[in-house]
Amino acid sequence: MTTQGTETVNKREQLAQWTSLVADTGDLDMIAALAPEDATTNPSLLLAAARDARYRELLDQAAELTATLGHAGEMDWLTDTSACLAGQAILERVPGLVSTEVDARLSFDTRATVEKARRLISIYRELEVDPSRILIKIAATWEGILAARILEEEGTRCNLTLVFNQTQALAAAEAGATLISPFVGRIYDWHRKNGMEINSPEQDPGVQSVREIFNTFKARGLDTIVMGASFRNVDQIEALAGCDKLTISPALLEELAGRDGSLTRVLDPELVNMEKDWTPVNEARFRWQLNDDPMACDLLSDGIRRFARDQEALETLLK
Repeated sequence: MTTQGTETVNKREQLAQWTSLVADTGDLDMIAALAPEDATTNPSLLLAAARDARYRELLDQAAELTATLGHAGEMDWLTDTSACLAGQAILERVPGLVSTEVDARLSFDTRATVEKARRLISIYRELEVDPSRILIKIAATWEGILAARILEEEGTRCNLTLVFNQTQALAAAEAGATLISPFVGRIYDWHRKNGMEINSPEQDPGVQSVREIFNTFKARGLDTIVMGASFRNVDQIEALAGCDKLTISPALLEELAGRDGSLTRVLDPELVNMEKDWTPVNEARFRWQLNDDPMACDLLSDGIRRFARDQEALETLLK
């Protein structure tokens, strides 16, 4: 058991010394109870919240705001206003940032992604929310990364999500993305489904992927924040202690808070040797290395499909 003075320090508190903790949920009550620094949402989480009777008022407000903006009955505007109202409510409960996701069906359309992001930011301005507290969440396709470059140059900060290999991560960082979200758990699931036996974090390809990305970014002086996501167990989280940010489900945050004992910092930029000579990622290299990685290729496509289906389900519910 670790102590500071006379107070017991659990593993969540120890982790928070080195890593910003982000709540991976759309449940406003849970966010308030957990008191994370930031929060991140996606269509799946927003759909779950929309189905909850506690948030019916939020949906009514979205309909009213959509009409006020002159777009009554337009479903894409209704989903955008509901996402922004959810983001506004989350920001009232966290001191930091919230990620708001662009419609996954736009993942291969740079122009449409940029236009959707601009609309989301305009809605946040209408709600008098400081745009600097918003991360626009975009799938890490080549087209999405190009959109992030444009948006970052305009001053809109971006979170490149569904990152499954280092090429995606590097391309996003080189485009100036504020943050990337590598998905630990989905990488873990894919390898187990394909026959790999994983008995510890040291054998876990999801954990190893985030470690590699983190160390490469620090070695190359890339400022993009690495936020590990999609965890299956607390051991994976502990194995990434020191990562810039980690977005964690409420259940795992609570489990982490219930664990005593000493936590070791695994990732530390001070211990990384600088790398001076490296070749930036171009489109041809990005597409080939993604195509040549069956895991990343499968999971990126599957992730986009899942978010798209949940977006469609949300639209059906709102109707």
